[in-house]
Amino acid sequence: MRSLCEAYQLGITIRNKLKETDLVTAFEKLDHSIDAIEDGYPAWHPAPLSFRAMVLSFVFMEITGDSYANFTRRLTRQPEVATILGFSRVPDESAFSRAWRNRFDDATHEYIHAAAHFVVKEFHDRSISAPEVRPKAEIVDDTQEDADPVEDKSFSQDEIVQTTRLARDHAYGHFDSGRASNLSYEDTQFFELQTFMGMVRCGTSQGATRFQYRRGKEYGPHGDTHLRAVKQFGPEELVRGFNKTTDRLLSVIASEASFRRPVTAAIDITTIPYYGEVEGMPMVSGTKDRDGRAFKFATLSIIGQNIPLVLAV
Repeated sequence: MRSLCEAYQLGITIRNKLKETDLVTAFEKLDHSIDAIEDGYPAWHPAPLSFRAMVLSFVFMEITGDSYANFTRRLTRQPEVATILGFSRVPDESAFSRAWRNRFDDATHEYIHAAAHFVVKEFHDRSISAPEVRPKAEIVDDTQEDADPVEDKSFSQDEIVQTTRLARDHAYGHFDSGRASNLSYEDTQFFELQTFMGMVRCGTSQGATRFQYRRGKEYGPHGDTHLRAVKQFGPEELVRGFNKTTDRLLSVIASEASFRRPVTAAIDITTIPYYGEVEGMPMVSGTKDRDGRAFKFATLSIIGQNIPLVLAV
């Protein structure tokens, strides 16, 4: 209870300062002490990064919706922000990932969410202008959203946001549609929509509407726009992007943890029926049914006691 009281006090302080200035300046003038939560690293741990600076950084990211990669780039471009937060040097994104998983306990996670989400809700509920504050829909749980009662509840809003953030950090950048750089929507925005539709299990039209409700109409592309953009990705580019993403994930996993031995791998063959014209469709092949046609692909996956991971397609 004491930690939540302190978290809300931090949120109130940020809200009050942010009414008069920008977010960075609000944090610069912050003299709020963080005493109600404990550093997960023991006193002898050679952690070079301040615990207070780490907590404030995550509150900042939760207010803006920045990914680890985007926040690190912000600190690199503006090293004075790192100094304001309390860092002696600019951390890399892996430092934030390790802190969230290894240094922070559940009480610290709750503390960060309480402080940051209070700021986000206050600004939207009171219609206060603050460009850097993320949309309220991103931090509202599904159970709080009366406007979307039939949505599949297999993933919570927090899980969707976290998955999208991780995908932005490690996956989306390896895919390129070849579209012009001056278009209204970047490739990343279409991938975010596609990720959202997959996690809530709905089609393009309904998925685009729900996505716009959460991220705003200006951020979320229309369903028809999404379909046209997806068609710009060629099969070879998708496979190439997938391979680069897999290499990236394996590299990140290797730097943070290890697979439980023995590692069990499986090869699965999947078919998706196809009923259109086969001319110019080299990825369509015949099935056991003499007249049947299908997309057919094999996947190599790690299974068993480890987290499922597709290694190759």
